[in-house]
Amino acid sequence: MRSSTQRILETTTRNKAVVLTGPTAVGKTALTESLFSNGFEIINADSVQIYRGLDIGSAKPSEDLQRRIPHHLIDIKDPWEDYSSGEFVSDALSAMEKIWENGNIPLITGGTMYYIKHLIYGPPETPSADPAIRAAVLEECSKKGRDWAYGYLESIDPVSAARINRNDMYRITRAIEVYRTSSRPLSSFAPCSSPREDIDFALIGLMRDRSELQSRIELRVHQMFDEGLYDEVRLLFSKGADRSWPGMEGIGYREFFDALESGEMPLSAICSEIVRTTRHYAKRQITFLSSMKDFSVFSPDDEDGVRTFLSSHGICC
Repeated sequence: MRSSTQRILETTTRNKAVVLTGPTAVGKTALTESLFSNGFEIINADSVQIYRGLDIGSAKPSEDLQRRIPHHLIDIKDPWEDYSSGEFVSDALSAMEKIWENGNIPLITGGTMYYIKHLIYGPPETPSADPAIRAAVLEECSKKGRDWAYGYLESIDPVSAARINRNDMYRITRAIEVYRTSSRPLSSFAPCSSPREDIDFALIGLMRDRSELQSRIELRVHQMFDEGLYDEVRLLFSKGADRSWPGMEGIGYREFFDALESGEMPLSAICSEIVRTTRHYAKRQITFLSSMKDFSVFSPDDEDGVRTFLSSHGICC
């Protein structure tokens, strides 16, 4: 058993990193600007902000903020390209090495919880990809359609189906592929239950009162339309965007495809639908965050509490 002196020594010799997460619109960006402007570099952990041209709907950080605090893993993919959680972990670890070399501390922030969980705890030990099975699954799902694929996933792995958006064909086909390869549902492959030991993570979760968070979500969505979300989507359509693009699975974009498929829908109705789906997504984020017991949870307004917590990890801000 390690002594307290050994644990302190390990903490002081390991490279440090901060993880800041929470549901959408909780206030991550405001706290970042307030506390992490000096001595930190940001690693984006939002699965939509990785895409070029998806700026307003993803609430991408402003150009001014990106100039003031160096950002990594933003605008690294075109919206028709896939990007997995495994790629995120690999890219994030590479970025962290560069940040430490710069003498700064990585701040991993965003709301894509499975990115964050796999970075901290490691990915589940799923079977290696079988190219033949993957090709067969992709062909079958392409022929039978998205609704069939999601329904099939519900029948073989209801736990994973509950976690995956029905339009997220990349994750749906991956879950089916794992089942076909191993005869086990993806949800049965559990990640490690404790954080990796080679990095000294300060894990911060942000929470707000439910009614306050819902109001903030509604305000944010209306601001997106005021800032030109409709024009951003029209530009994407003019470039050939369609539902098969992974970037178009993001909330704030897929609702426009829903409107096209169901017939003409006024912008006010699309806006209301984005508010509804964002609130539902925030609820799932909160559930996911609550399952990660190593996080310390704060109100975004409790800057003093966050500073004290970081100080206990030897991090000044």
